[in-house]
Amino acid sequence: MKFYQLEMKKLFITIAFCAAILILSCNERSDKSSQTAAAKHIDINMSLVFTQNELLTQELIKVTNKIRERTNGLINIKVFPGGQLPVYKNNLEQVVNGANWIAVEDLTYVGDYVPDFAALAGPMLYNSYDEYLKMMKTEFVAGLKAQSEQKGIKVLNADYIFGFRHMITNREIKNSADMKGMRIRVPGSQLFIHTLSAMGASPASLPFPETYAGVQQGVVDGLEGSILTMYATKIYEVAKNMSLTKHFLGTVGIYISPKLWNTFTAKQQQIVLEELKAGAKSNTAELIKLDKEYAKKLEDLGVKFNEVNTREFSKLTAKVYNQFPSWSKNIHSTITKELDNIRTAQ
Repeated sequence: MKFYQLEMKKLFITIAFCAAILILSCNERSDKSSQTAAAKHIDINMSLVFTQNELLTQELIKVTNKIRERTNGLINIKVFPGGQLPVYKNNLEQVVNGANWIAVEDLTYVGDYVPDFAALAGPMLYNSYDEYLKMMKTEFVAGLKAQSEQKGIKVLNADYIFGFRHMITNREIKNSADMKGMRIRVPGSQLFIHTLSAMGASPASLPFPETYAGVQQGVVDGLEGSILTMYATKIYEVAKNMSLTKHFLGTVGIYISPKLWNTFTAKQQQIVLEELKAGAKSNTAELIKLDKEYAKKLEDLGVKFNEVNTREFSKLTAKVYNQFPSWSKNIHSTITKELDNIRTAQ
């Protein structure tokens, strides 16, 4: 009788063990099945104004290729550079409307939805790329990102930089007195126009393709732009001086609709964020190298560089932050305080 009870106990344990294995196996298959069902193929357009050969475009092509590879082709982001698709304001509208779309634009366009976001791209804020990158990690910026998401714009990454903008003319500029009466070409942006006016110049809106001839013919006395822009466009042929004002830092954010983002699996979201972060780091490292390389090339071509009175220009441009009624009243002091904390911690 005891032998029979022992055998029955063994049999029960064996059956229970097998049942447990079967249940675990079924659950595993069920989990895999649900994951497969959730991971759908998604085609997404990425629109940017930068041309095919520019550093930032090349970095984003590498990023999207890596995302495609790591998601087994399920997240298929197709990069359209050079304004092939809608850019600027229309670019962000595609995101807000929930399209299968990723917009690459500077922060001022998010400012149409969360005004203080535009102030982060204001004049005379950052002394280095590192300061900007640390600003993007502050709680203040995290709050602005949360507001933008409520408006239909998820900021995937805002760490992509394409360089400081300086004055490109045929004479040395050190202070506002040197800029008095100078007609400087600027984009048709109120932020640029107000800033150049505050610095002492007479801003002139001119289509960029007409700028070379404009400087050559004396229609304008110069323009503002980056070291890479000066070299790539051969502006150095008609303007031989770069005054290092650093009045704007060129940056862009990567934006997507929260609705589209929520169709990704958690793993896919992780992959996208990881690759964009890696791409931004690569872009900054390469940009630092190119700044030095192209500054040397420009010097060899006869371009002269000079430092400026940044303290004076900072004081003069502080009033620009009061010329946009939609921005918070104390936005300049708020951003400056964040930057002071960043500099103190360094």
